[in-house]
Amino acid sequence: MKKGLLIVLSGPSGSGKGTVRAEVMRRQPFAFSVSATTRLPREGERDGVDYHFITREQFEKRIQEGDMLEYTEYNGNYYGTPLKEALAEINAGRNIFLEIEVEGAMNVKRAYPEAVLIMLLPPSFSEQERRLRGRGTESDEVIQGRLDRTHEEMSFFPQYDYVVYNEDINACADDILSVVRAETCSVKRYPTAHISYFDT
Repeated sequence: MKKGLLIVLSGPSGSGKGTVRAEVMRRQPFAFSVSATTRLPREGERDGVDYHFITREQFEKRIQEGDMLEYTEYNGNYYGTPLKEALAEINAGRNIFLEIEVEGAMNVKRAYPEAVLIMLLPPSFSEQERRLRGRGTESDEVIQGRLDRTHEEMSFFPQYDYVVYNEDINACADDILSVVRAETCSVKRYPTAHISYFDT
């Protein structure tokens, strides 16, 4: 059985990652990788279904052992994607789609070099600023911080495999699913096909 793909979508603030991810997932099902967290379960949440609820010590041990695809710390708790669980889905032939920040994408690439990284960008830097200011939810200082961070994030652009410009949500989803189809047919996913072809 062919391994599944690990597709990672990331980009700067204002690129529309969440909206694009929702449209992609609406069109095509991807495997769901249950995240791990060190926070306590909320009422009704089940271990292994909503999250893998583990201790801080267990989470940090996984980090040290390289068993987290990506992770972040928020409000004093860790959240992240366990590598073993994600690999189980991939090895079963199912595709996984992650929408994460650029820093997280670099962590994924280090932990799993076969990951396919897609950089989502607004049409231009000026359009990015217009979108951020158009939200009307953040101060000028916060917006400027996001724009400054974009310069740092773009320094990682050469490490991505594909770039998609978000001018239209539907076109974006089309492009991303085209990447998935192309990667599914890539020769690198069939390294012995020229030999096994003659066995049938």
